[in-house]
Amino acid sequence: MQLRNLALLAAAGIAPSVNAAATLRFSCSQLVVERLDPLVNPGENPSPHLHQVVGGNAFNVSMDPAVHDLPSTATCTSCTPVEDLSNYWTAVLFFKARNGTLHRVNTFGNELGFTGAKGGQTVYYLSSGKVTAFKPGFRMTVGDPNIRTADELNRRYKYMDFTCLASSMTRGGQTTHFPTQPCAAGIMVSIRFPTCWDGKNVDSPDHQSHVAYPNGNACPSTHPVVIPQVFYETYWDTRPFNNKAEWPADGSQPFVWSFGDQTGYGIHGDYVFGWKGDALQRAMDTNCNSDLFANKINCATLQTQSLGEANKCTKASTVTENLDGWLTELPGGMPIN
Repeated sequence: MQLRNLALLAAAGIAPSVNAAATLRFSCSQLVVERLDPLVNPGENPSPHLHQVVGGNAFNVSMDPAVHDLPSTATCTSCTPVEDLSNYWTAVLFFKARNGTLHRVNTFGNELGFTGAKGGQTVYYLSSGKVTAFKPGFRMTVGDPNIRTADELNRRYKYMDFTCLASSMTRGGQTTHFPTQPCAAGIMVSIRFPTCWDGKNVDSPDHQSHVAYPNGNACPSTHPVVIPQVFYETYWDTRPFNNKAEWPADGSQPFVWSFGDQTGYGIHGDYVFGWKGDALQRAMDTNCNSDLFANKINCATLQTQSLGEANKCTKASTVTENLDGWLTELPGGMPIN
């Protein structure tokens, strides 16, 4: 079992400092693509930039934990563990053609076991020993859409990167910026969240200050509680855009985040906890793990569903706008910089 976990970590590109005990890995199909952000822009419909969202269908414009309990409000989840009604979301990738028009890039199922998923992303919960699962109402973000330099990204955040896939098995060669050459099998974006919590607050004004990265293998005294590492892998299907004749004439790379970032350094992710009862704590306590090449969670304490069932859980967009075909500007008119 330990060898299997180590192989999973290596294939997932987990940081060497994470000595995993639990390696819970599963697919979450696309729930909705829309311009809402209930953490950064609660109550604002539409929000400034576009997101791709997975998880429970209780996702909405505000998600106030005082009145909106995800486990009791959601009626389905696009994730394979049926007790996980959490929501996970990121910005959306666009291709900017040589003529200046833009086309949304779709996500696709992780080819290491989840080819049957309708887009979305792979989600991991990892531990290196005893951890405390998140409490009801917990939410956090990681990354900053305003960052435009490698120095600032590396100073403030860890383990957020891009992998240019030569095949589904490609690991290594990660960069903190967008790949500069066509990627034969697409682009994998990896986003890892901090693993230390202050033990008091389920949120903070900036949605980040209540969590922190460890110092080496120990949490700082200000954030002494070890929490699972939440980790997203999103596979972007850039294969239809590999013709360099359509790339910018100056030879620069053609991709841009939905918030207008052409560097990639503004990479960020959002998380709202929504597991039922003590399901996540049970999974962490029993060191649940997952197969690398199959849609199989080795965890007797969790209930799971097939990829086909997960694919059925979708949500209608509440924002009416054209997201398909060639566009003259990013949704919401976000400037590119």
